[in-house]
Amino acid sequence: MIGVCAVVLAAGEGQRLRPLTEHLPKALCPVGNVALLDRALHRLAGLGLTGPETTAVNAAYLAGQVVRHVGGRAYLSVEPDGPLGTSGGIGRLRGWIDGRGVLVGNADAYLVDAHREPGKDIAALLDGWDGETVRMLTRPLQPGTPGGFSGRRFAGFSLLPWRRVRHLTAQPSDLVRTVWRPAEANGELELVDFEGLYLDTGTPADYLAANLHAAGGESLIDPAATVTGRCERSVVGAGTLVHGDIDRCVVWPGATVSAGERLHQVVRAAPDVTVAA
Repeated sequence: MIGVCAVVLAAGEGQRLRPLTEHLPKALCPVGNVALLDRALHRLAGLGLTGPETTAVNAAYLAGQVVRHVGGRAYLSVEPDGPLGTSGGIGRLRGWIDGRGVLVGNADAYLVDAHREPGKDIAALLDGWDGETVRMLTRPLQPGTPGGFSGRRFAGFSLLPWRRVRHLTAQPSDLVRTVWRPAEANGELELVDFEGLYLDTGTPADYLAANLHAAGGESLIDPAATVTGRCERSVVGAGTLVHGDIDRCVVWPGATVSAGERLHQVVRAAPDVTVAA
């Protein structure tokens, strides 16, 4: 098998999720009471890509939190002057990648297919790869939606050959401009169909949708939460106090829903941040 490593991109500011991301990096936002970054690392581990020799994570915004959360589970690349973008982040890791193909995933990608087994959902990116083409996991675009690639949209993960990576630099840029479009123009972009659910969780609506999907249409309540109110189709984190009523909500660890409150389709974060979805 061609040598492959993996990079999880976790440097972004998550501006569309503010104020939820004012004090917590988007990559660490919980979905189904599991940090998005942990979901990505677990998915890669299902492919045998685990540990700092084969898996890297980049960080920039609130980087200290990401570094502490990852610990020794992956190689860490901290961008000290702010996020370098998807291309710049890979360029900064060029010495670590060192001749290998690289499977690049966005930390905020929520993916679930029929297998429901991490790794198998993106294994098609690697199957039969010759180490030369660029591969991209995709879903169909909605009719009339601009952009995309041959009527399809990016679904969180791509596979890059070393010959496309070795020229990247640690300057702010994105993979659309430096790798994906050039490969498409040369007939070297392969679009791999993903038949499951993909959400980028970048907006409050999609973030809530991912949480409710993870809960399976029911409520997902951490054992360390205290719930005395009514809880319907919601996700409740550890250490939360839910004394009011919630329906189709996400309550972050340490947050409180007071008696008399009735929340519907919102995210409640500690101490008193509420974001409508």
